[in-house]
Amino acid sequence: MSTVSALRDDAASPASGDIAAMRARLLAWYDREGRTLPWRIRPEERAAGRASDPYAVWLSEIMLQQTTVPHAAPYYAKFLSLWPTVHDLANAPREEVMAAWAGLGYYARARNLHACAQAVSRELAGVFPSDLEGLRALPGIGEYTAHAIRAAAFNLPASVVDANVERVITRIFRIETPLPSAKPQIRKAAASLADPDRPGDYAQAIMDLGAVVCTPRAPSCGACPWEVHCAARAAGDQERYPVKAAKKAKPVRHGLAFVVFRGSGEAREVLARTRPDKGLLGGMLEVPGTDWLDDAGALPSPEEAAPLALRWREAGRVTHVFTHFELRLTVFAAPFDARASLPDGARWVGVHPIRAAGLPTAMKKAVQAAL
Repeated sequence: MSTVSALRDDAASPASGDIAAMRARLLAWYDREGRTLPWRIRPEERAAGRASDPYAVWLSEIMLQQTTVPHAAPYYAKFLSLWPTVHDLANAPREEVMAAWAGLGYYARARNLHACAQAVSRELAGVFPSDLEGLRALPGIGEYTAHAIRAAAFNLPASVVDANVERVITRIFRIETPLPSAKPQIRKAAASLADPDRPGDYAQAIMDLGAVVCTPRAPSCGACPWEVHCAARAAGDQERYPVKAAKKAKPVRHGLAFVVFRGSGEAREVLARTRPDKGLLGGMLEVPGTDWLDDAGALPSPEEAAPLALRWREAGRVTHVFTHFELRLTVFAAPFDARASLPDGARWVGVHPIRAAGLPTAMKKAVQAAL
């Protein structure tokens, strides 16, 4: 049984024969076991002459940043239904794009998605570039996404390293350096294995390997085409990798949220406004509220912060966990008084059903608590 040496500063790279064997085994496994996904061209389809749609591949890759395949798939289908081409998406009002994105999180992606569509449509005649430099120059496309699009959309050589690939590579090479410091080592190791002859299939194959076989817990090593090459498997400590730096406790922020509602049943609406472009949830809808502060004692009183002079009741508290902090909102609710004037920039948003309201998840929780 051969294994790949641990990748340390003084470690040797795998021999060319090992690399050739690893590529062949992974691609043979992918030909048999690879997932069928809405945006993917399977090997048999590629062999039959079907080509990828760069727009569809780009859309899927942006959605899959920080999002799982099951969660992203319905949004992908919705976007293609609403905006079948990059020109359609570029010409759509940004508010509609942001509303359709609601629930996918990491909302800067939606702003960049729209900006990128406009750049490709208006500056590149609707044609996505196939070179890494051209892809990286577009809004919202970083190093990983550029490689992923180049491989999947154009079947050109690239080295794709997402979280699944990081896990595979750290186990294969038994990389001891904790993440995120290990990323340069991982990229170097991944590039040494990438297949130049079937780059699109290889990129999809190694991501699938991490997603369905080399899982974070209880990896299915017996089903892995790289089992005999895996240094961590040989040592029996595969679940130890990737090594991660100790996590810091998430800070907690506090705020007040005010849900003004009118109508009933399917006609019920709430008052909403658009957040500034810069910052968390930029460009998304929100119910009126305070800034989010580290010190709950520094929040203004509900009477001071309320957007309208209405008969407010406390409707409960909701918690939402963002990447870098936990948000705790105290929610107040009141029916609208037709004699009141709407605050500047406020508008009514239908909330039946709540999933279609165009609100980010934190705001949906506040509305649900109020109604």
